[in-house]
Order: sequence, then C-alpha cells, then structure tokens
Amino acid sequence: MSSPKHELNDGDGTRVPYLPLSEENGQAADGQSIGALVKDATQHLSTLFRAEVELVKAETVGEAKKAAKGSVFFVIAGVVALYSSFFFFFFLGELLSEWLQRWAAFGIVFLLMLVTAALLGLLGYRKWKKVRAPQRSIDSFKETAAALKPRRQAEHEEPKVPAVPDLDAPARR
Repeated sequence: MSSPKHELNDGDGTRVPYLPLSEENGQAADGQSIGALVKDATQHLSTLFRAEVELVKAETVGEAKKAAKGSVFFVIAGVVALYSSFFFFFFLGELLSEWLQRWAAFGIVFLLMLVTAALLGLLGYRKWKKVRAPQRSIDSFKETAAALKPRRQAEHEEPKVPAVPDLDAPARR
C-alpha cells in the first residue's frame, strides 16, 4: 500500500492509506523524463484508487456491524411475535380468567404479547437509524472527481492555434 507516513489514523484504531496531493517540501519534479513522470502519475493514481477502496471497505465494515446489532432486535421481536412461549401465555390467560371473564383474560395476554413485540421492534428501529452512509468515502470521491475534472476537460479540448497570416498571398497577386 503506502508507507506509515502516508496513512491516516481514523481515531478508532483503523489506519487508512492515503496519497498526499502535494509534496511537503514543495520541490518540483524537475529533470525527470516524460516516461518517469507518467510512471509516477500511474503509480499515484493506482495508490489513490486503492486507498479509496480501503476507505470504503473500512467504513462499510463498521456500519455493517452497527446494522447487524440493530437487526438482532428485529429478529428477537419476530421470534416473540410469531413463536411466543405458548404455554406460558396460555397459563397466564387461564390465571387471569379466575378473576375476569375468559375472553377478557386472553385479550389482556394477547395485548401484552403485542406490546412486548412492539417494544423490541422499537429498540431495533432505534439501533437501525444509527447506521449512516460512508460520508468520508463519498466526500473523498467527490474531491477526486473535482480534482480530475479540469484535466479531463483540458484533454478533450482541441488546442487553439493562433491564425498565421498567409505570407504568400501578396506574392500571388
């Protein structure tokens, strides 16, 4: 990848390689051949692309872990809603039917099951909302595209050659 000098510490322990866009000492690449400059540019673009991919990977893995933790609550809510402990709730309904009418006792048990499922679903939703887009990667791609855009436009434009007057025109007359 790159040297430790060219690695960005994310703060959470992950190190993401990056390519500095300018030299620290400000020296120009004078005296190098065009082939060496093209080789350097190709190597820098390759390193830049790999660094972008590593940044996306690092951010996506972190966000996927958050999403997995939030999904656990959805799974638990589904299990409680679909495969609740039948015998316990049946027992609870029968117990309540000692003081209430049977239909009211089982209605209360049913509502208790729904409230439990809704609570676990809400907890899962709150965890799921914390998942966010890989913003640093998006910003980095935009910066790279903006930096390369003027160069691409300059490559596609035809060079404007100043008009040279025809010197033989007066001689032909």
